[in-house]
Amino acid sequence: MEPVSILLVEDNPGDVRLTTEALKEAHVHNNLYVVEDGVKAMAYLRREDDFADALRPDVILLDLNLPKKDGRQVLAEIKEDEELRRIPVVVLTTSEAEQDILMTYDLHANCYISKPVDLDQFIRVVQAIEDFWLCVVKLPPK
Repeated sequence: MEPVSILLVEDNPGDVRLTTEALKEAHVHNNLYVVEDGVKAMAYLRREDDFADALRPDVILLDLNLPKKDGRQVLAEIKEDEELRRIPVVVLTTSEAEQDILMTYDLHANCYISKPVDLDQFIRVVQAIEDFWLCVVKLPPK
């Protein structure tokens, strides 16, 4: 079975490390790619500059609070782009603000998850994301 490709857009090194560890503990074969800001996320998705050979991800895990270009802008650009809009975007962020939840769904996020502060809960959330999006859901062809 071909590995599932995940793009993690996250600027917090601790959250990157936790997400990486949680995905390693799961049993789904995946390739994780990480970019730390919104500008790099769009360059990766559009295969620009250093990302000319980047693989199109099967799913995107997107933080909202990013440097250079915020996650809301990234989400809007993804969903407005005919080539990218079908890639599922899972918003994974610390914000629990109703305004952020409503805005991201208005921008067509596929789901919104608040990051738990507890380490074990964070790992369970990442594994649940992987179980659902990579094992249960039928993803669009690349």
